Formats: sequence, structure tokens, C-alpha cells
Amino acid sequence: MQLPVTTFFAASLGLLLLLLSYLIVRVRQSAGVSLGHGDHGLLERRIRAQGNFIEYVPLGLILLLLLELQSPPSWLLCGLGGVLLLGRCLHGYGLAGTEQRMFGRFWGTLLTWLMLLASALLNLWFLAT
Repeated sequence: MQLPVTTFFAASLGLLLLLLSYLIVRVRQSAGVSLGHGDHGLLERRIRAQGNFIEYVPLGLILLLLLELQSPPSWLLCGLGGVLLLGRCLHGYGLAGTEQRMFGRFWGTLLTWLMLLASALLNLWFLAT
């Protein structure tokens, strides 16, 4: 069984995780910090951006996968996956890229939560029908 929408978004989000990880390594090397964040503000923010990604993306992908197994319209799956990907891009940039509270951090969080909510409710709806 092929799951093209979930596969596409899992691969895209995997690449985003690698980018977030690379950004941590760059700061670790330049700051000479091998463990923890060493009171380095940028490193701490980048570590949290990656950690936050790891906390939310797996559940989003699981919900997307379960929904794709129910065969809803492709536009719905692509929309949900796109919202998750956009949300994680915005959040990663907003948290890892600047010291100031940014539009990206707020909207990235909101989009991620909306995707999780919509996907959870749609899965429950498909289960009940």
C-alpha cells in the first residue's frame, strides 16, 4: 500500500529536522560547546527549536498517516500536511533564527496545533462513520 501524501510530508519534515540539527552543530562548533547550551543564547534557542520539532511532528505524521488510510480527498491530506510543514518552518525560523519574539514562533505554534486538532477530529469522525 502506497501512502504518497504522508510519505512526501515525512520526507520533507525529515529534511527540515536535518536543517535544524545542522544549525545546532554550526553554533556548537563556533562557540566551542560540546554538551548542553553553555549559557549561549542562540544555541539554547536552536536546541529548543529542534526539541519542539521532535515533540510535535511525530504525532502530526501519525495522525496524517491514519487519516490517509481512511482515503479522504487528497486535497484534505495535502492541506493538513502543508499546514504542519509550514507551521514547523515558521516556528523553527522564529525560535532558532532570532532573539526576539517573532511572528514565526506564534504562527508556527498555532498552525501546528490547528493541524493536530483538525487531524485528530477527522480521524475520530472517520472512525465513527
